[in-house]
Amino acid sequence: MHRSMGEYSQALSFHKKTLENREKFLPSNHPDLAQSFNNIGLVHHNMGQYSDALSFHQKALEIREKALPSNHSDVAQSYNNIGSAYHSMGQYSEALLCYRKALEIREEILAPNHLDLANSYNNIGGVLDDQGEYSNALLFYNKALEIHRKTLPSNPCSIAISYNNIGEAYRGLEKYSEALEFHQKALEIREKNLRENHSELAQSYNNIGLVYHKMGQNSEALIFHQRALEIREKTLTPNHSDLANSYNNIASVFDDQREYSKALSLYNKALEIYKKTLPPNHSSFAISWNNIASVYYNIGKYSDALASFECALGIWQRSLPAEHPYIQTARNNIELVKKNYYK
Repeated sequence: MHRSMGEYSQALSFHKKTLENREKFLPSNHPDLAQSFNNIGLVHHNMGQYSDALSFHQKALEIREKALPSNHSDVAQSYNNIGSAYHSMGQYSEALLCYRKALEIREEILAPNHLDLANSYNNIGGVLDDQGEYSNALLFYNKALEIHRKTLPSNPCSIAISYNNIGEAYRGLEKYSEALEFHQKALEIREKNLRENHSELAQSYNNIGLVYHKMGQNSEALIFHQRALEIREKTLTPNHSDLANSYNNIASVFDDQREYSKALSLYNKALEIYKKTLPPNHSSFAISWNNIASVYYNIGKYSDALASFECALGIWQRSLPAEHPYIQTARNNIELVKKNYYK
């Protein structure tokens, strides 16, 4: 209950006390211990503490693989949650491997329209989206949406998740009017059904802001990004990566509006959070360096711009597939700086 309401500290305390009691009375491989590890991992994930989440989910999986049949739904749940931790840490290959293991079990044991299948399709789509495989991501997102429409007409928030994801894939494909349409559908559902500070509302505001920015509508983008930030500042820990994402997105609008000092300040604020919370090769670091480089370029500091663009390229080459569009963008940016720097 506490976790679903966003009361993560209380949830963590409750689950740790439950674990403590279970460890006193249960054998070390009891499935109830795995459930406690799983619950603690989920709370850490919600708090943006992804390496801690991974550790607890791996403990849960270790017990479940010993105590349960290999195709048990709880084993699939653990693979799914481990995949989610890897995904949030930017380790996309590991995430995809775990998500596919979860899907394999779920396809074997569940009915074709089971919601856990939709969850797996959405998660695999999310990794493909982050890897720049937007068309493939869209296929998985639409599979999830089909299940949600059949099984959850009375639970529109699950449909909103699929709408949001489809909107993100269309944004990646640069089909901005379609992206905006799906994000607005998701937002409409969420505003009717969720409390005003819910994280999924912030997600919708953020994503609509991103689309407006891509469409060159900076004033609208700023309004939506600031709405997202307002919720995130109220509900998240100060070092949560979603806060950093909001700072980055607002800074990017300021950058386009030529308010370079404001942009640089927020980009650096985001970078400091990423340093505290994410592994060094996470794609978000590259985005930060790329953004900082853009400001340096715009104010004529070509040496600093070149160094920052090269940092971004190095991280993207280590964390993304070779054909990802971000890598080519970084190379193009480096060439552009060199033309000005070596004039």
